[in-house]
Amino acid sequence: MVSRGFGREKRLLTPRQFKAVFDSPSGKAPGKSVLLLARNNELDHPRLGLVIGKKSVKLSVERNRLKRQIRESFRLNQDNLVGWDIVVVARKGLGDLQNAELAQQFSKLWKRLARSKPAQQANAQTGVNDNPHA
Repeated sequence: MVSRGFGREKRLLTPRQFKAVFDSPSGKAPGKSVLLLARNNELDHPRLGLVIGKKSVKLSVERNRLKRQIRESFRLNQDNLVGWDIVVVARKGLGDLQNAELAQQFSKLWKRLARSKPAQQANAQTGVNDNPHA
């Protein structure tokens, strides 16, 4: 079982880590005013990165509230997300959602993302490799 904390090891910290997810996402979960991009990380825990710009959410108070809510939702659902690097990209309108709506929406997005994982784990266990150059 994954620890329920949200320490440094659970975060995407460097531009290189973010770029890896943006360049080759192996999972996507689009939602209302948000996009989740995910990539396998070969670790025993998930990692989260947030991209919430001024263009999509004007007020810093709202951006910070969104970050807190998304991190908390991730923290509570990380048991299902083991092995993913996830980047949350905010779009216009996300700051208009109430906390309860945010929690509900992200709960659904995490579940959708977790459902897309088993096919890739099955490939790894059977020795099937998606990379033709390997």
